Amino acid sequence: MGRMSANGVPPGPMKRETGRYKTFTRRSALLMGGQGLLLSALISRLYYLQVVRSDEYRMLADENRISLRLLAPPRGLIVDRNGDVVAGNMQNYRVLLVPEQAKRSGEKVAVSANRTLEALSKIIPLDDFQRQKVLREVGRKPEFVPINVAENLTWDDFSRINVHAPDLPGIVPDVGETRHYPYGPIMAHLVGYVAPVAESDPIDDPLLQLPGFRMGRSGVERKADLVLRGKAGSTHVEVNAHGRAIRELKRVAGHPGRAVAITIEAHLQEFATNRMGAESAGAAVVDVHTGDVLALVSTPSFDPTKFAFGLSREEWNGLVNHPRKPLLNKAVTGQYPPGSTFKMVVALAGLEAGIIHAGHRVFCPGHTTLGDRNFHCWKRGGHGALALYEGIEQSCDVYFYDVARRVGIDRIAEMANRFGLGQTPALGLGTERPGLIPTREWKLKRTGEAWQAGENLVAGIGQGFILTTPLQLAAMTAMLANGGVRIAPRLMLPADDPPPPPWDPDSDPRSLKINPVNLAAVREGMVRVVNSQRGTGYAARIRDKGFEMAGKSGTSQVRGISVTERDEGLPAINTIPWEHRDHALFVGYAPLSAPRYACAVVVEHGGGGSSVAGPMVRDILLQAQKTESNRRRTRQVAEAAATKAPGAR
Repeated sequence: MGRMSANGVPPGPMKRETGRYKTFTRRSALLMGGQGLLLSALISRLYYLQVVRSDEYRMLADENRISLRLLAPPRGLIVDRNGDVVAGNMQNYRVLLVPEQAKRSGEKVAVSANRTLEALSKIIPLDDFQRQKVLREVGRKPEFVPINVAENLTWDDFSRINVHAPDLPGIVPDVGETRHYPYGPIMAHLVGYVAPVAESDPIDDPLLQLPGFRMGRSGVERKADLVLRGKAGSTHVEVNAHGRAIRELKRVAGHPGRAVAITIEAHLQEFATNRMGAESAGAAVVDVHTGDVLALVSTPSFDPTKFAFGLSREEWNGLVNHPRKPLLNKAVTGQYPPGSTFKMVVALAGLEAGIIHAGHRVFCPGHTTLGDRNFHCWKRGGHGALALYEGIEQSCDVYFYDVARRVGIDRIAEMANRFGLGQTPALGLGTERPGLIPTREWKLKRTGEAWQAGENLVAGIGQGFILTTPLQLAAMTAMLANGGVRIAPRLMLPADDPPPPPWDPDSDPRSLKINPVNLAAVREGMVRVVNSQRGTGYAARIRDKGFEMAGKSGTSQVRGISVTERDEGLPAINTIPWEHRDHALFVGYAPLSAPRYACAVVVEHGGGGSSVAGPMVRDILLQAQKTESNRRRTRQVAEAAATKAPGAR
């Protein structure tokens, strides 16, 4: 029998029990140590997150709770040279629909929204197209997002909606801003218009992502869009987990767009537009010294406000398909043969080349012959023997056939280029066209055919390949009037830009370097055009003393005249389809004593330049002079009154 321990337990089992206890104790210690380490790590992590990085995570939490939303700033004004607003902003009374507020318990939101729209249509006009558009928006947007139902409401309509608001669940009357064009169609081609951002537009500015935001699409609105936009404001809105706004916490106002000034004289623009009436025409008035464009007219026009509000498909198609093209800015985009208004350039080309002189005489029997072809003068019986100024005065085609034949197209083109013809004016509208001044090289490259001698004659009277715009003709006339100094027509008035000093053609680097004697001979012809009884524009002369003008008429054919028509006599203009009638042109400058204004008018299919376009130029130039005269008189009276005022020195 084995030995027993003192307590009666065999020594083997006692050792094993003691070993198990020690093992359990070590494991417990290891487990508790591990738990302690984990607890320490957890506490350290909590300390790191809640103390060390508390600001960062507080900010992240706020970002989940607070929504930062942009606010569109007021668009900058566009003003004319006198500070009159030609594009501004006005209150936009509109009505919004919040679908969740219109929803009834257990009813689909579309049904509730349709019921509300039905009730609203009894208060303001709301056609089926508008209603269907709103319902489509209801179906694709969250129920709490406001949807634009109608905008640009009258005050009466807006008031009625507010009165009936308790009976219109979900309807929210709202006041915003929209673009306003005080001069409407009168400034449309110049100022342009704004329209919603299209899907194809690059989103390079967060403002463009704002619902309903509008950007400049044409004219000055497009040219100066970045300046006019301004900088966005912001609002901090507390939202719930679904993104629904609960309350506004903070608002930071944006910076309105900067005002943009243009060279246009708004009242002269208005007068010229009204004077041209319903004709399909383009006109330009230019300051002969600075190049400032004082009026740039294209008729018929369109209402730019409708683009800001949104055109219907029918309205857009009506503009696009209109036979007189109201969307086209004819003053800078329309390209027309200049006709006889080009004869001053042909004359100067011959004079400056020394091929002719002011006394050069040509006999006009009514036509000239080149090879087996007759080139006719507009006067059937001819003009007889004429000198240069008489050739311009009476617009004799045969005279300029002779000059062009002697000079050639390349010299004519070089002189035309000096006057800015064939070059794109840099107004910044984006629609300016260069016209066309052909050369021998141009024709060879374009058609593969050599220049023909007969084409010189046709170019001599401003026909054939030659194309110009009304603005180019006005600038050309300005350079004739100012003594031969090159001007660059401009539309934008730079901020803090002083007016240029008076120009001296003899020393200014922008001089066209034309002999003053030659220039004087051409100008003498232009003076006689409207102030001599034999002049083609005599009936369109300015009779007011001190306001007289010089000018040149022009008529450009849009179709050839057959031998039969020439032999039997041309039909009366009112019997010819409108699109087959000649274009009517006239250029002029005034006053004679100290030229200040140059004007060009082109009337599409208007017929005779002296009878149709001439009176328009006359009235526009007279209006420009009288407006300036009245302003000068007003300033003089004000200065005299200030001098006589008590305390004046």
